[in-house]
Amino acid sequence: MAKKLFILILIMVVFGLAILSSAGLPESQDKFGSSYYFVKHQFLYGVIPGLFGLILFSWFDYKFWKKVSLPLLFGSLFLMVLVFVPNIGHGLKGATRWLNLGPFTIQPAEILKLCLIIYLAAWFSNRGDRKKNWSYGAAPFFIIMAFIILLLYLQPDIGTLIVVLMIGGGIYFLSGRSWKEIISVGIIAAILLSVFAISSSYRWDRIRAFMNPEEDPRGISYQINQSLIAIGSGGLFGVGFQNSSQKQGFLPEVLNDSVFAIIAEELGYIGSVAVIIMFVLLSFLITQIAKSAPDKFAALFVMGMNVWVISQAFVNVAAISGLVPLTGIPLPFISYGGTAIAVLLSGLGIVLNVAKKV
Repeated sequence: MAKKLFILILIMVVFGLAILSSAGLPESQDKFGSSYYFVKHQFLYGVIPGLFGLILFSWFDYKFWKKVSLPLLFGSLFLMVLVFVPNIGHGLKGATRWLNLGPFTIQPAEILKLCLIIYLAAWFSNRGDRKKNWSYGAAPFFIIMAFIILLLYLQPDIGTLIVVLMIGGGIYFLSGRSWKEIISVGIIAAILLSVFAISSSYRWDRIRAFMNPEEDPRGISYQINQSLIAIGSGGLFGVGFQNSSQKQGFLPEVLNDSVFAIIAEELGYIGSVAVIIMFVLLSFLITQIAKSAPDKFAALFVMGMNVWVISQAFVNVAAISGLVPLTGIPLPFISYGGTAIAVLLSGLGIVLNVAKKV
């Protein structure tokens, strides 16, 4: 199982770099005078460190992470707080989500996702029957989640906030909570997301664009309309690799949350389905590993990784296809972001270590 997962991960990484080299071509030329600036940057600062983490952590005994789960969580939260410190935190497009480290930046929220999965898996695996007690089980979980949600809201990074809610809710559900508690958590999450949606005109505009894409095609509905044009233009087999017209300044965020639309345009319906199949296969392999995991911590961690990758991929594809409002959530393995791919591959390295012990 470990070998199959490793091969699939490598295929998805290579595919992601290929798509990024195409999607980022016009912007790379315009901004840096180099056709492949973005894919080189992704490879050097994301893929190489990520593959190093993938291989290294596949050798580490996964039980080590359980022992250091609390320091990891506190460390990631400290990095999250640092983004608000002047001259350290780096802002872009009205959001302060990055730490400036000279030649490159890192996004602490991506590190937080992995550390949160490790911590919650350790926490719930240690509770035993005490997790049924509010003071030992639910209360600390809600306090931690509330603090994380507050930090993400202040950045603001609602896309990551949604992913964190899905990760937290998924592990909470898998830890053996009652349906009554799970429904209560779902209601609280729905209320929070509703409040976040109406508290910002920008986010409310995205919901309006989802409900009526024709309302303002050159304004609030521009991105989703251009995305649907790209998807529709691809047809069955696509217009050909690197032949997208929508990436030529028409479709916003082609390197990030809109990258799936470029895949659909260049590789068509066949290519789009192939991408979805890769994620489904990844989820299947990870689930099989979790089912055979040696202990509760390993099972919860592996399924936490599964929830992270698959929920993020699902929301990205659904949003860019007009099935849910745009969220800004990137597509794992493919969207531009060095921290994201490096941390994701490192987390999958731990999954590989669990797979070796199955």
